[in-house]
Amino acid sequence: MAPQLLWIGLGNMGRGMVKNLVEKGNLDKPLIIYNRTRKRSEELAATLPEGKTEIVDSLEDGIKKADIIFLIVSNDLAVQSIFDTALKGDVAGKLFIECSTIHPGTTERIAKAVTDKGAQFVASPVFGAPAAAAAGMLIFVPAGPKSSIEKLRPYIKGVMGKAEIPFEDQPYGQSLKLKLIGNSFILNMVTALGEGYTAADKTGVGAEPVKQLIDLLFGGVYSLYSERMINGTYWKMDEPLFSANGARKDAAHAMDMARGVGVELKALRVTDEYLKGVADHAGGDKGDLAGIYGSARNNAGLRFENDS
Repeated sequence: MAPQLLWIGLGNMGRGMVKNLVEKGNLDKPLIIYNRTRKRSEELAATLPEGKTEIVDSLEDGIKKADIIFLIVSNDLAVQSIFDTALKGDVAGKLFIECSTIHPGTTERIAKAVTDKGAQFVASPVFGAPAAAAAGMLIFVPAGPKSSIEKLRPYIKGVMGKAEIPFEDQPYGQSLKLKLIGNSFILNMVTALGEGYTAADKTGVGAEPVKQLIDLLFGGVYSLYSERMINGTYWKMDEPLFSANGARKDAAHAMDMARGVGVELKALRVTDEYLKGVADHAGGDKGDLAGIYGSARNNAGLRFENDS
């Protein structure tokens, strides 16, 4: 019998992932969706084929109906809260696929609690921005028993993702360690860009020649973040693509993880200082990671906004 799927969390990433799961996942049953705010569930369902989703208001009801439960939410506390609720009921035989970016230690504790209740667990954070989620081009990093990961695979390539970096039959926390290392690359890259564009502003070189160099030399995600900076998207957007609070959470987890093995992530400390400036200016949940450019501009005596 085809499994019943439940999706928990409809933030920037979750909405795109659900869209692809519904439209490309060859699901035999409607995808059950749960979000803390029902309105967001209704808005998303209205954009998808009729009859392909079922909205639930109760997390308990959704989990009771489901065989495979995906979740991707904002932070460790949100993940823990969901599992505190889920594990009050009978979850034996169910598979939880946890895609949020949380601390490896949190992942290991939750995985133990889940498996102690007779359920299966896969930790599978993803790499890619919301645009990649919408395009079905994410990179999945699943960790856990190979048999459980195999149940996830039909929903990765050609559906929600383009590739995977698996940790089969390895500790669940391994995938989160890679996720935090990878996110530290992205955070520090944005800092380098923000400082570079600020130096271009102050020296009179100007942003456009730097953008041309970035496109020719690096391209890809460097160019995408550059566009968010020089076009002013970082301060004009209504909803951040990667919030300052979310980025600071990832930086803190990465630095804590590294300290635990005797490594100091010095560059990430600088990035966190810039992110604090973004949060102070725009609000931690409203400010975007690319706002590091605005924070660097402030430090150099310029306006946060690059509109003058």
